[in-house]
Amino acid sequence: MASHNELGKLGEELAVDFLQQNGYAILETNWVFQKAEIDIIAQKDNILAIVEVKTRSSIDFGLPQDFVKPKKIQLLVKAVNEYVTSRDLDVEVRFDIIAINKEGNDFHIEHIEEAFYYF
Repeated sequence: MASHNELGKLGEELAVDFLQQNGYAILETNWVFQKAEIDIIAQKDNILAIVEVKTRSSIDFGLPQDFVKPKKIQLLVKAVNEYVTSRDLDVEVRFDIIAINKEGNDFHIEHIEEAFYYF
């Protein structure tokens, strides 16, 4: 596996641990619908958090959250619509980003709630 893929996988694992420590139930990881993949679907109370995880080894080229592009947002919206509809869920949907930067041997985790809107 390429080192950037390993870093991405590690970032997703760190994000899952972070969410669980903050009271979220993890419903799905790497959930796929058509061309869209949702990194993490988590729930806390009546909020369904659709979480995009971005992990970077350096912020020299920008913050991790800057790499969530409009096309990705469009795909996430389509996928979550299918997820909620197919399961007949009555929840509030929120789109979050967990941005992770590697700093030496440590990782800095930032949870950005309501990172973008879908209208």
